[in-house]
Amino acid sequence: MYFLLANLSFVDICFSSITVPKMMAGFFMENTITLQSCIAQMYFFHFLGCTEGILLASMGYDRYVAICHPLRYNSLMRKAVCIQLVLISWIVGLTSSPVHAIMTSYLPFCNSNKIKHFFCDVKPVIKLACADIQLNEALLTNVLGFLSTSTFFLTTISYAYIILKLMKIRSSQGRSKAFSTCSAHLTVVILFYGTAMCTYLGPTSENSIEKDKIAAVLFTIITPAMNPLIYTLRNQEVKKSLKKLIKREHF
Repeated sequence: MYFLLANLSFVDICFSSITVPKMMAGFFMENTITLQSCIAQMYFFHFLGCTEGILLASMGYDRYVAICHPLRYNSLMRKAVCIQLVLISWIVGLTSSPVHAIMTSYLPFCNSNKIKHFFCDVKPVIKLACADIQLNEALLTNVLGFLSTSTFFLTTISYAYIILKLMKIRSSQGRSKAFSTCSAHLTVVILFYGTAMCTYLGPTSENSIEKDKIAAVLFTIITPAMNPLIYTLRNQEVKKSLKKLIKREHF
């Protein structure tokens, strides 16, 4: 669990670093970006976003094994398996993200070059092209739609088995302890997948892009910033340490 959490934290740091510095620069001065830099930002954004989505699905499987097969946890989630899950998430992200960057780079762009967004995402950038973008939109919906829905579906299956297991636990204390094990991950999954699917499975229109800005703030800034808090506040050892610190400061 902690190995997967460490990788999630690293992805979150990289994910925020792609968009936030450029966005902050735009608040204080006129913000410009070259087409090459814009395509590069788009590539790394989708690369890290896909990696995080698959990593969250892997963490869902980890929670399933921990609750449904606790006695076999050490054998099923051994170090080699954890490394393989992390490698798969990075490889899928690395191989799926170039599609959008390459297809966007081939589009001709006209005089309008103002992106109605705080970073170079596919939807607002292809809207500036003076060419037919139906293929780009179809690829965006199919590739990202397939990745987000399939990983979300796998995570949902893990939690379906977890819920069935929780229903069999008779003691409320045991049920509460088992639920607290996966509640943090479930919160992150809802925040990440919910906003991502709303953004990339919807139509490309002026109104949708305005709504996408709000969703993008959630899964590029708010969710990565909240992940450490969500996970640490569900950790009993961290809670005990915080209580000791507060008592020490109070006295």
